[in-house]
Amino acid sequence: MIYVAFIHRDEAPGYGISFPDFPGCVSHGDSIENAMRLGREALGFHAEGLLADGMALPAPRSVDAIMADDDLAEWREGAQIAHVPLMLDLGSPRRVNVSLDYGLLQAIDAAARARGMTRSAFLSSAARKELAGG
Repeated sequence: MIYVAFIHRDEAPGYGISFPDFPGCVSHGDSIENAMRLGREALGFHAEGLLADGMALPAPRSVDAIMADDDLAEWREGAQIAHVPLMLDLGSPRRVNVSLDYGLLQAIDAAARARGMTRSAFLSSAARKELAGG
């Protein structure tokens, strides 16, 4: 799921990030990139807390729906809009079957070994980075 975030330039050096679909879920970073990274972590932590409390996650609203929400008028004033993926760590790995070019598989295995990782850990890490936009 991908949620809309507001990014505001703070009076102090840095940027704040908040999530209209998750009131109270906020973070801050000294750059937009840092605010986005910390925002992804805050969003995941907030969502995991809701689930642990037996609550459902809100459905992600579209930018159009958020821009039309009069209750958010002040909140979105001066904000840049960003899309942040929610990536929950459910702690339950699943075995999957994927097909990869043999040369790519060799490169993946070499990179994983160089980092002291398993193939699965390497692929999971790479997928998380790609889903996070960088």
